[in-house]
Amino acid sequence: MNGVETTEVLDVAALRRMFPALEREQAGRPVAYFDAPGGTQVPRRVVEAMEEYLYRHNANTHWCYPTSAETDEALERARAALADLLGCGAGEVVFGANMTTLTFHLARALGRTLAPGDEVVVTELDHHANIDPWLDLARERGLVARVVRLVPETGTLDWGDLEAKLSERTRLVAIGLASNALGTVNDVPRAIAAARSVGASVFVDAVHAVPSRPVDFAALGCDLLACSAYKFYGPHVGVVAVRRDLIDELPAPRLLPAAEEGAERLETGTLDHEGIVGAAAAVELLASLGEGTTRRERVVSGLGAIHRRGEELVTRLWRGLAEIPGVRLHGPPPGEPRTATVAFTVGDTASRAVAAALAESEAVFVSHGDFYAQTLVERLGLAHQGLVRAGCACTTTEEEVDRLLAGVRRIAGEAMS
Repeated sequence: MNGVETTEVLDVAALRRMFPALEREQAGRPVAYFDAPGGTQVPRRVVEAMEEYLYRHNANTHWCYPTSAETDEALERARAALADLLGCGAGEVVFGANMTTLTFHLARALGRTLAPGDEVVVTELDHHANIDPWLDLARERGLVARVVRLVPETGTLDWGDLEAKLSERTRLVAIGLASNALGTVNDVPRAIAAARSVGASVFVDAVHAVPSRPVDFAALGCDLLACSAYKFYGPHVGVVAVRRDLIDELPAPRLLPAAEEGAERLETGTLDHEGIVGAAAAVELLASLGEGTTRRERVVSGLGAIHRRGEELVTRLWRGLAEIPGVRLHGPPPGEPRTATVAFTVGDTASRAVAAALAESEAVFVSHGDFYAQTLVERLGLAHQGLVRAGCACTTTEEEVDRLLAGVRRIAGEAMS
């Protein structure tokens, strides 16, 4: 992951004008979207790119007529754009329906290289999209699954436990770059180094990390790294960066007539062409926020600006919540490696009730429950209550943070009365 070095400052007012969703009102108040960790709103330029493709270039691939050739070109441009986002080669970009589907597919391919008794390592901190595909694989192929513990008090991984779980039989380590539930940013380079010391491959879930900070697949040195376009202002498309030599080696399930070389050999069926075009447009949005001579440089700069802005907002939000009696915060505080996502509870009030009250009284939209990080929430002792999750996007304002805080203050006061 790149160090965040940028002097760029986000023009939030200009950014907000790009997102029609921000014009929505509820009970006479503009909606404040804090649900970005579950899916961001989409700017006009992304929808317009998808519309242009569907209206002017829509076709299937690899045929000898103009719209098919134009589709081929659009997909290759998209691979290049996503490569600039992830810091990989264009030939290492694999598209699919979503991160979960791609992970199940790639797990099946990797499983064909493993033998009974081989070991896979997952963590309690992760979204289940980076847990269950590997646990299913272990059951199907007689592998040994080892689970790294979460430290509930800090919302971080037990690194001693991770290192103890590795052995000469470890073949794969699956780890998240950032927790979608708590915002914790893991020391993934440390995990990769530990995995490499026993000869294991590494699958990184970067879905929650990519929207908030620069990511560099090549510098990390992992084998596979997954993300989702709908988390960085694009449509519902999954993307995995796969090490180039691994693309050619993996015995992936495929149709006999399908491509035998390159990223296409890991892609099944007809892809969501318009979604892929939209994902590329989302990368262009991020690049437009930064400085530099190349798109990669502008993307890194733009994400750096988003990261800096996120740090300011999450500090404001965290400190405000910490002052409210009855509110309990979960995960690392500001100043620790984290994203602009805050998880909290309000007394014993169900997270669903808190979210509903915020939407009704403040027009503030937050997520609630376990966010598919079910094991994490269970380890926190909140399986019944769930977490309230508030995530700041590039369009979030201080006023929206203050409105969220005012709503939580009111709910907490009513809970204590």
